[in-house]
Amino acid sequence: MALPNQCHFFASGNHKQWSPAEQFAPLASTFQRRIILGVGTASLVAIGANFTGITSLLLGISPETGRSLKLDVIYPIGGFSRCIQPDEGFEFIYPARWVADQTIFYRAAERAESQRSLDPPSLNSSNRRKRNVNEPVVAFGPPGSTGELNVSVIVSPVPLDFRIETFGGPKEVGEAIIRTITGSSRGVEVTATLLRSNLRGDPVRDIGYYEVEYRVDSPSFQRHNVTVCCARNGRLYTLNAQTPESKWQQVKDDFIKIAASFSLTS
Repeated sequence: MALPNQCHFFASGNHKQWSPAEQFAPLASTFQRRIILGVGTASLVAIGANFTGITSLLLGISPETGRSLKLDVIYPIGGFSRCIQPDEGFEFIYPARWVADQTIFYRAAERAESQRSLDPPSLNSSNRRKRNVNEPVVAFGPPGSTGELNVSVIVSPVPLDFRIETFGGPKEVGEAIIRTITGSSRGVEVTATLLRSNLRGDPVRDIGYYEVEYRVDSPSFQRHNVTVCCARNGRLYTLNAQTPESKWQQVKDDFIKIAASFSLTS
């Protein structure tokens, strides 16, 4: 007679007794599936709530997948968040610890509110507030900073047939930016030095992103900049990341990632 903790079956007339390990195998498999399911469910809950940063940690395991799905708009991935401007048609990533420039944010909110207003527009054009073409659409920087360290994007109207390529290659474009900076100093002694320039192409959208790194020096400040320029459909897009020269080595890697992430979405 079989012992209580043993089971048996008959096959071809042979009697076989199962060992305790063999008896436990089906139960262990069930527990394993439940554990995996539980971990998966907990992960989904974490993604929904980013509980104590777990979501960002999980997404950081495969950052490129999370970024391709634009999940970094909601949850930081690898220490970076994503800014998407569907109306202006661009996106880029920035350090998750940085915050939006509140002045620009409130101005954008006022413009959006005026566009949604049910009141008829004023007949006096002087009363309509228009965004300065040199005013950034968005800007981000460390909380409590003075603006010396930040990243911003300016979108300016240009002729529909405007192409940056007419200035020449990446070096010539960089030199044109340098001349613009030194030519707008308004009597202040400002010098600019071109450090690096390259062209990042997007063959799918037929867009060329000109990335330029340069240093600006004056009697009162020394600044390090990384700028990305591109043009499309009558708009000139300029992303500029700037920092005091003294902090360049601390933010160099961040600036390179910011510049490489900038792209048009439409």
